[in-house]
Amino acid sequence: MTEFKSPLDMLYHWETNHPNDVYLRQPINGKIHSFTWAEIGLEVRKVAAGLKALSLAPGSRICIFSKNCAQWFITDLAIMMAGHVSVPIFATAGGDTINYVLKHADVKLMFVGKLDNIESAVAPIPEDMPTVSFPYEGIPGKTSWAEFTDIAPLADNPTRDKDELMTIIYTSGSTGQPKGVMHSFATINWAAHACLAQLECDSSDRVMSYLPLAHITERVIIELASFYSGMQVTFVESLDTFNHDVVNAQPTLFVSVPRLWTKFQMGVLAKMPQKKLSLLLSIPIIKGIVAKKIRSGLGLNSTRLFASGSAPLAPAVIRWFEKLGITISEGWGMTENSAYGTSAVPFRSDKVGTIGKAYDGVDIRISEEGEIQVKAPCVMLGYYLEPEKTAETMTEDGYLRTGDKGEIDHEGFVKITGRLKEIFKTSKGKYVVPAPIEAKIVENINVEQVCVTGGDLPQPVALMVLSAEASQLSRDELSASLSQTLERVNSTLESHMRMDNFIVLKDEWTIDNALLTPTLKVKRHVLEERFSDVIQAKYSNKVAFID
Repeated sequence: MTEFKSPLDMLYHWETNHPNDVYLRQPINGKIHSFTWAEIGLEVRKVAAGLKALSLAPGSRICIFSKNCAQWFITDLAIMMAGHVSVPIFATAGGDTINYVLKHADVKLMFVGKLDNIESAVAPIPEDMPTVSFPYEGIPGKTSWAEFTDIAPLADNPTRDKDELMTIIYTSGSTGQPKGVMHSFATINWAAHACLAQLECDSSDRVMSYLPLAHITERVIIELASFYSGMQVTFVESLDTFNHDVVNAQPTLFVSVPRLWTKFQMGVLAKMPQKKLSLLLSIPIIKGIVAKKIRSGLGLNSTRLFASGSAPLAPAVIRWFEKLGITISEGWGMTENSAYGTSAVPFRSDKVGTIGKAYDGVDIRISEEGEIQVKAPCVMLGYYLEPEKTAETMTEDGYLRTGDKGEIDHEGFVKITGRLKEIFKTSKGKYVVPAPIEAKIVENINVEQVCVTGGDLPQPVALMVLSAEASQLSRDELSASLSQTLERVNSTLESHMRMDNFIVLKDEWTIDNALLTPTLKVKRHVLEERFSDVIQAKYSNKVAFID
């Protein structure tokens, strides 16, 4: 951006020049409620006026605790307009996280919105915390949305300086208390605006907003980018209506995460076994018809750009979707650099397995230890109230230490080879990098989740959860399939990395049982602690089923 424009500046642009264009689409009880830019502008001004009426100190922290919905966007803009700082909390957050963030950020007001299991979700909110409820059935709040917005809207067009603090995003990290990543209007919105050129997005595009808005990727690439591009955003009503909502929206850009891409794959294979699908896709005349039917069933036949982030997506899964005309480009970024690091757009089949090249304006280098380090205008201001951790994360010459281990090829394509913190040493004193091994294991379509571990063992083992479709196979068939995968993967590894066993666990790893982060990454340390006895046990078979 030659001249900095804040999201507020963009709101004023759209409501003035395109007031009747539909911007947000919110399904409620199966019916789509559309919001034009003019309607959004009015709602934002009312909420901002409600915030102003509270006479809070400028820069007060205001929390949004909700699943994605139109009011999330409206409230975020209103917080900016009123001169305050937004603090999102994941809708799946537990009591300890909620209380830590509210206290650490000194939150003055909390907007409570769409949540699963509402009673238990809101139970941890302190009794003395002022709350405003979004306008959906059954959401508790000391003040309702209707009451809060029953006020004359702000009449002027306030804006914010680019160097002001805009938001504190608490990381969903898999270890310890979350850290509050501070972003100014300049840092995070530089990324939101800059990504549009590479993704080639504009007001003709349609996107879905369903990944957590409390996470950096959805916040930047969907919400904030939509302010700069004017693209239309459709929300998902619930998990049960997900497919219907996607089909209804016909997105042109679709961003997801590995866990959900594999879920989509399993859903397709549940309707059409792999053997039959492979046969149909091998027939030239039939191939295009079958692929289009599957894309249409997923709601993705109008999609021109498919993306995946948050964690590595197995190359075998990308290849599988490629045969259906769904070319998934991976990208990489962190909360600390506004999710703006690398992109594999446009898709290149010969670069599957990489996270693409550095975005324009991003400088990437590999340290002597093999760590990926980045420098760009979108790097955070620092960790809120934690200057020591901020200093540890930045190099003396201003590069962000990412904690990811990687390499760069002669064309500038970056490949992540593991997390430095996840690399473990076996009892033989040999180092094991789990991520590449896990990527090879999930090429077996019966495996849905996997974690390679074994810090106290002579050889590593792999904990895993099987797909729902795998339940249709007998124990003998599964054992044979997994044994074959174990042998194949081990044949590609150095001797100290070869796994002794595949250990199949019965229950899925989820956010609810605290084995996944809100962004669906495995909490490795929790898994290792909870199943330490299983990991340490001796097994007579190479594939062990724990019932």
